[in-house]
This record gives sequence, C-alpha cells and structure tokens, in this order.
Amino acid sequence: MKQSGEARRWRGAGVWNGARHGVQTALLAAGVWWTNAVRAAVNDLPGGPAVNQLNFHPPATRIAEEQHWLHWFMLAICATIFVVVFGIMFYSIAKHRKSVGHQAKELPEPIWVELGWTIVPLLIVIGMALPATKVIVAQKDTTNSDLTIKVVGMQWKWGYEYLKGEGEGIQFLSTLDPQHRVWADSGNPPPTDDYLLKVDNPLVVPVGKKVRIITTANDVIHAWMVPAFGVKQDAIPGFVRDTWFRAEKTGDFYGQCAELCGKEHAFMPIHVKVVTQEEYSAWVAKQQQAMAAKADDPNKEWTQAELLARGEKVYAANCAACHQANGKGAGPIKALDGSAIVTDADHGKMIQILLNGAGNGAMPAWKQLSDVELAAVMTYAKNSWSNNTGQVVQPKEVLAARQ
Repeated sequence: MKQSGEARRWRGAGVWNGARHGVQTALLAAGVWWTNAVRAAVNDLPGGPAVNQLNFHPPATRIAEEQHWLHWFMLAICATIFVVVFGIMFYSIAKHRKSVGHQAKELPEPIWVELGWTIVPLLIVIGMALPATKVIVAQKDTTNSDLTIKVVGMQWKWGYEYLKGEGEGIQFLSTLDPQHRVWADSGNPPPTDDYLLKVDNPLVVPVGKKVRIITTANDVIHAWMVPAFGVKQDAIPGFVRDTWFRAEKTGDFYGQCAELCGKEHAFMPIHVKVVTQEEYSAWVAKQQQAMAAKADDPNKEWTQAELLARGEKVYAANCAACHQANGKGAGPIKALDGSAIVTDADHGKMIQILLNGAGNGAMPAWKQLSDVELAAVMTYAKNSWSNNTGQVVQPKEVLAARQ
C-alpha cells in the first residue's frame, strides 16, 4: 500500500527523533563515564573530605564522637516517629475508607488520649534535649586549656597568634597555596586529593592537649570550621568568641571558612597539623628562631633593593590574589599598575589605605602586617610594572602613621 506524503514525513521525523535520542543517550553515557574516570583519580583525603562522602568526617575528638552519636540517635528517633505516625495514618485511610462501607462520625475525646499525645511528645523532647544539652555545654567549656590561639578571619586568609601556653608569641598568616588558585582560575584543575585545601602555613598543635580557639575578624563575618574536630565558630568583627578542641590522634585535618564572606570565600581553607608533644616542641623552637631572625627594627634605614626583595614576597602572599601578579587588578579590584595613589610622592595616602582599608571593606586593612612588611610592599608597588617611580617608603613612616 502506498503511503501518503504526510505519513512519510511523520515516519521520517520519528526516525530522526529516535536517532537524536540515541546520540543524546550516548553523549550522556560518555559524560558519566568521563566524570567517574576523573573522580576515580581523586582519593579520599585523610582528615578531610572523602570521594562521594555521605556521612560526617571521621571524628578526631571526643566532642566530634558525641556529635556523631547524637546525629544517629536523633535520626533514629525521627525515623521511628515518621514510620509510626505515617503508618497509622495510611493504615487508617486504607482500613476505614468509604468504599468498604465506613461512615464518618464524631468520636469522643477521652482524657487519656489528650494526656497521651501531650505527655509522650514531651518525654520524647526531653529524651532528645538532655544528651544534646550535655554536648552543647561541653562545647562551650573552654576552661583549663593548655594552649590558647587567636584566629583572625580576613579576606581571604586566616591569621593565627599563639596567646598562651607553649609557643606563646608565635604568629603567622595561613594562605591558600598559589598553585591551587591558578588551577581554580584555569577552570580545569587536575585531579588533586587536597584541591583548594593546601595552605602555606598550617596551624600546628600537640595531640592530647586542650586547645582554646578565640575567633574574631578584621573585615566581615567568617567562620572557623574543622569537621573532624566538631568545631565551627563564627569570627565576627568587633567581637571575640571562643571554642575548643582536644585532638585524640595525630595527622592532618582540614576545614574551610563556613560563612559566605565575599568572592574569594572558596579560597579560605583551614589546615590543622596535630603532632606529638616532642614534634610540637621542636616546631615551636624552630618558629621562635625564625621570628628572632626576622625581627626588624622599623627605625632602620632600608635600601631600595632590600625593600624590593622583601616586598615581592609580601605582595605574592597577600596582594596578588586580588590585584594579580601583573598589578592590573580584575573587575572591581583596582589596578596598582599606573595608579595615581601608588605613584604619588605623598606616601601618606597609600599608607592610610593599607592601615585602614578603603571602599567600605572592598580593600581590607592590613594592620596585621609589620611596619617593615608594609613599607616593603609599598616600595615594591611603586617600582614594579610601569611604576618606575624610584621612591622608597621607609618603615618608620608606617610606624609614625600608626601612632
């Protein structure tokens, strides 16, 4: 039988749609295979996230263990309530439906029913609240700490200062490894177990010691979070808050800023290295020697070459993330190359911006850097790229501006 032109057209369309669907399915399958292949190249990170992780991080403190227990305890209670309530509801709907002859009627409400659905939920809430309250109170008990460390959140890095205990006086900044930022900017990072979690200076603490963490911030709200420790504490400008942990095992443990703090929020990793007491004492001695060697006299007259060498390192660690290595800036970030403020012979303008920030926080304050570091980075900016001003900013100028 001859087919009409209309039928042939419909048949051709069906064949085409079928072929297109087959191609789409094949592409989807290829994409899934490729994703799995790439994912397979990434391994679990001990102390950090795992591939296809569903549960919490393995606990490294007693508080984290208690949180895990509470999680499953609450889940079991809620699941039981869900099954019982919805089981009774669906059973009642099926058993007493109109189609099998049941008629709607008003039932009496005996006092035992009223008491039952008041007392039973109350007992359930009390049973859930008591262990939860115990853990919450324990989380806030920061007394009798062996070590006190101040953690300062800033866009976009962490500052650590050892305030009490062995290592008192040690302070440093912890910044994302520059190579990881390059990978992120490329949009095609290689498979890496610690992607966006590697830092230049991890926080080092001894195992088995109670560490009190005091948090604050110098720009916007951040949050210091290490899941394996069961710790998450907001860092709020103008406020001081605290928490604590006692690591029960040595190793590397990772976290991130858990409060949306700006465009570089994803680049604020936390790395805590838990070591033995002997290793910690050796680390403290090494840090103290390095600090003594770097002790700078702000009243000393520095040469341009000395400041440029120092300033290049300070710029790479603190400024290049926003202003870029070429000084051109990006988007709302202003360029330093050719900037009128940078090239101005009046050093006070640039000093005030670095000390106090600008643009309502868009340019953060950098008071945490030393007078020599600030003078060095300003000298570097004034004499790099096309800014061949020949100017030298001495540390004593920064010292005078602070006072």
